[in-house]
Amino acid sequence: MSVSYNRIAAGDVGRIAALSDGVFAIAATLIVLDIHVPERAAVHSEAELLAALAALGPRGLAWLLSMMTLGIFWVGQLTQLSQLRRADRDFTWLSYLFLAVISALPFSTRLLADFFDFRVALLLYWFNILLCGLVIYACWSCAARNRLTRDDLPPGTDRAIRRRIVIAQALYGLGALIGLAHTLAGVVFIIAVQLNYAIAPSYRRASPAARGG
Repeated sequence: MSVSYNRIAAGDVGRIAALSDGVFAIAATLIVLDIHVPERAAVHSEAELLAALAALGPRGLAWLLSMMTLGIFWVGQLTQLSQLRRADRDFTWLSYLFLAVISALPFSTRLLADFFDFRVALLLYWFNILLCGLVIYACWSCAARNRLTRDDLPPGTDRAIRRRIVIAQALYGLGALIGLAHTLAGVVFIIAVQLNYAIAPSYRRASPAARGG
């Protein structure tokens, strides 16, 4: 009995996770390397150093935004992979596409840092986030459709993953709209949304109310 190549290709979830860790690590490194220490020859006083550091503000915000973006999508992909018993060719290629979109973040981050007051730069950065969201949603849809998930998948997992992606992308879109009126306000809003996604769940679990106190 012959076996279809597509049936046996790319079934190792571990290899996807390994490649993902490498791509995310390189992206994070490239983003921070774009922040340069002020030139020593151009700084002659404490005031000039403070002014030079203040001028790095847009780059610092862009770095924070992108590190949060990378962290959220890394955790999101990790969550999906942990719910799978195997991969297949379609899921692997979608995961590769997801990492390709992630690898574009250093470029969109630098563009935003260099042109912080330009709406086009913020919109392009938001579009990068949107693509990440669309592809990671497609990855999970593929896994669910092709029955790649664990047999003991907790009830409601599929809905919870899809809902989280959709709500997050809606909020990011709102941040982009705010950015059309004021770039800084839009960036701060998106960062606030990301901090909420990263911190709020654990904070609620640790709160006295959550413990019944």
